[in-house]
Amino acid sequence: MEIRTRRWTRSPRGCVLGVATGLAEWRGLPINLTRLLVLLLICSTSFVPGVIIYLVVALLLPEQTSDDVIRESYHSSSYSRREKEDDDLKKRYENLKRKVEGMENDLFDKEKEWDAHFKASTAL
Repeated sequence: MEIRTRRWTRSPRGCVLGVATGLAEWRGLPINLTRLLVLLLICSTSFVPGVIIYLVVALLLPEQTSDDVIRESYHSSSYSRREKEDDDLKKRYENLKRKVEGMENDLFDKEKEWDAHFKASTAL
């Protein structure tokens, strides 16, 4: 499942307080790779300072809300479904555009107006 968010928040799908998962969702990074990088950073700071920084960040970050979520997709098939919906919407738009143009042509076609006027005057 891939989720994108507007800002860095604590993700409810996270393993430990959701900080690394929230970062991955905000930047569109692979979640497991982000977790691994955070773990390596914590270990490289001789563990205790990294854990303290992680906890402080977890306290400062707000909890993720539904307003923060930009895109939520479950598989690549959701992209094709979204593309299909976009194509259907474009087709509907083009059909409506053609209908409106046809109505405008019928309504404002000066040639038809002059032909009708000419035929009416010759019939007299």
